[in-house]
Amino acid sequence: MISINNDAPVKCSKTISINAGSEKVWTIITNIGQWANWQTDISKPKLNGQLKPDTTFDWKTGGAKIHSRLHTVEPFTHFGWTGKTFGMVAIHNWTFTEANGQTQVSVDESMEGLLAVLLKKSLNNNLEKGMQSWLDLLKQECEK
Repeated sequence: MISINNDAPVKCSKTISINAGSEKVWTIITNIGQWANWQTDISKPKLNGQLKPDTTFDWKTGGAKIHSRLHTVEPFTHFGWTGKTFGMVAIHNWTFTEANGQTQVSVDESMEGLLAVLLKKSLNNNLEKGMQSWLDLLKQECEK
């Protein structure tokens, strides 16, 4: 797995506990084409091939079009990608740890580039809110 850049001007890590097994959580988070059905901040997600490293996908979030490339696809444990928009590069990683029928979901992201430096404060705030929203919506979808 490609690690996030801990020296990046914009970064965030969040964790949530979901009352569902890692297989269910994995199935929902890796079904990229269906993200918009439960993740209200996302539109037009499209996986351009098979779910495997180096496959690209395109999506929109917060009005920004993002072109991403999967870097890690390890069923039920790790899922990650890199993405580019507005000259910024992001690294986004998910980690799933199952215990006693619950799945601990951790998400980490870093963003770098000129805009990330210039808009550091607002991008950090937006990333934190966005990641919390994504985790809350994922929990809601998995616990249906």
